[in-house]
Amino acid sequence: MGITKSSLFTEEQNELALLAKAFAHPARIAILEYLLKSNQCINSDLVNELGLAQATISQHLKELKQIGLIQGTVEGTSMCYCINTEVWNVVKERMEKLFDRHDPAANCC
Repeated sequence: MGITKSSLFTEEQNELALLAKAFAHPARIAILEYLLKSNQCINSDLVNELGLAQATISQHLKELKQIGLIQGTVEGTSMCYCINTEVWNVVKERMEKLFDRHDPAANCC
């Protein structure tokens, strides 16, 4: 989205769109699922688990880390990642807020 067009939308709409973009690739969903299941991982674990190239995994991790969904620490020559609980809860609340706006009793179409 161009910077001039983003000004047409609220800050909340722009932020929600950025968050949704993080979920817009199946590899990132798989990474998040793996982190949720294991509570942490070392980058090389993801390469073995998902079967993607190291560079590809690193790019997806970068995207998730940029918006704060995950955090990482250096352990020797490896990076250990986990879900950032604080940001995860904010994302969850914002998505729930959006979905809760729908009134299933409303007869629309």
